[in-house]
Amino acid sequence: MRKWLIGIVLLVLVLGGLVLGGVMLRGAGASDATEAGAGGWSRLTSRQPGTTEVMLREAVTGDLARTVAAPGSIEPRTNVAISAQVSARIIALPFREGDTVEAGDVMVRLDARDLAAALASAEAQLKSEEARLDGARAGFIRAQAAFGRARELFDSKDIAKADLDMAEAEYLSARSQLGMAEQGIEIAKAAIAQREKDLDNAIITSPIAGTITNLNTEVGETVIVGTTNNPGSIIMEIADLGVMLLKAQVDETNMAAVEPGQRARVYINAYPDITFEGHVQRIGLKRQVAQDGVGYFDTEILLEPHDDAPILRSGLTANTEIEVERLFDVVKVPSQAVLDRRIDELPREVVDASPHADAARTFARVVFVMTDAGEAHARPVRTGPSDLTETAILAGLEAGERVVVGPFRELVNLKHGQKLRDRDAPKPTATSDDASHTPG
Repeated sequence: MRKWLIGIVLLVLVLGGLVLGGVMLRGAGASDATEAGAGGWSRLTSRQPGTTEVMLREAVTGDLARTVAAPGSIEPRTNVAISAQVSARIIALPFREGDTVEAGDVMVRLDARDLAAALASAEAQLKSEEARLDGARAGFIRAQAAFGRARELFDSKDIAKADLDMAEAEYLSARSQLGMAEQGIEIAKAAIAQREKDLDNAIITSPIAGTITNLNTEVGETVIVGTTNNPGSIIMEIADLGVMLLKAQVDETNMAAVEPGQRARVYINAYPDITFEGHVQRIGLKRQVAQDGVGYFDTEILLEPHDDAPILRSGLTANTEIEVERLFDVVKVPSQAVLDRRIDELPREVVDASPHADAARTFARVVFVMTDAGEAHARPVRTGPSDLTETAILAGLEAGERVVVGPFRELVNLKHGQKLRDRDAPKPTATSDDASHTPG
């Protein structure tokens, strides 16, 4: 019985081994078939070990403008603030914000009753001063005559010296009173002139033709005159919106390149589809400091008329690119392709062969060129101006050569002689022979 059980166990083990072997053989066959079909495609599409996939661009020939960028805001070239010259209550505002006005139009009427009363009081004061002058003049004439008679009597020894002195004192006092009365007349006349001016200032007219851009007050409010410590009331602002400019903040590091007359492109955030043209009109002489501590100079860029432009409003945020230099027919590449590499990281033969890599310096400016053999070659170059996207290559590179422009991680770690593959190159497809090996 025991031998019979042992025989059964051995038989089961043998059969199990045969089944397991068959499964393994079938799995191996399927794997081979899969590799024969799909494996060929995998070898075609995957990059070879040690090959870096990069983005390439051809160096091209063309014009390049070096620009200086600066932020700013749109403002009218002519803007005036209308304020009161007298303190009074507003009784009329004929125009509202947004209205167009002409020079000389009445913008504000103030309550003139108190001003008219002040003028009447000044005129009455003048009459009083005139009467006082008449009295002072008569008193002076009498004192002058009395003093003359006293001198004659003193000369004839008919009066004492004290009497003469008294007559002289009265004469001098009368003359002083006459002078004060004459000054009183001048003061009264000046007061009348001021009151008349105040009365005229109760009607405020526009000094320019333009548009009311800001209305700060309403009828019934009282406006006050500005003083040293109080700016006073700004009733409204009028601007000529037909001539606008950008007040840009040009960084102090770029000021040496900016000059009046240079062309500029202006991009207003509110109108992203419109590019405005202009030119530098004025550069400030005093350095300003922004909130972040950066120094800048106020620079005015006069905008040229634009047929499709809407009405520009004061205070719109904008940016500008001022063209400070233009090169014609130069080789240029995307700016991200230009790198600064340490001289000691470049092969010695590259440094020795290039006049643009000075071994005495720490860094050299290079681009990586993909050769026909698919290798990256570090190429020292001499660069020129750069705009926001492209850099001019003045020497060291020819138009048509392909330079590496990315990805950034691959570009910054790229080495001379490294194997490359163009990411944008068309990928090969599987052939019919490869497909025939695919299991059915």
